[in-house]
Amino acid sequence: MATLRERPYVQFNFLVDLGTGSTDGPEAGFQEVTGIGMEVTVSEYRNGNHKENSVMKITGMNKSTDVTLKRGVIGSLNLYQWLDQIRNGDQGALRTVTVQLQNEDHTAVVATWKLLRARIIKHTSGPFNAKGTDVAMEELVLAYERLEME
Repeated sequence: MATLRERPYVQFNFLVDLGTGSTDGPEAGFQEVTGIGMEVTVSEYRNGNHKENSVMKITGMNKSTDVTLKRGVIGSLNLYQWLDQIRNGDQGALRTVTVQLQNEDHTAVVATWKLLRARIIKHTSGPFNAKGTDVAMEELVLAYERLEME
């Protein structure tokens, strides 16, 4: 699914599916998605009688970074309802969240990141300032168990 080209793609044309199958409408519209990533840990090991004075690196566990999504407050409770499912222990609340990067004219998806078994771990609204002119924002932090890229 990833589309290779010589010039890099711009970052501001993307779609987010929160596991509902929809990337349309204000509830799926996010201003920012940050922190998509993963790492593979290593354990260091060395035998006492090893001939080299160095350690072996043994591949360990895969870890995914938390992802932050930001959008304007639109009066929707869809994020709160999902968070409520999670905090009440609903094991069916884990979702596959998909972020798709589009080309400049929005005609094709050029890269996809799938966050498997994702759940909300933090939701923040605000800040609110009576003298401010900024858009009211809400922030969502997701933890997920595995990252797949297409």
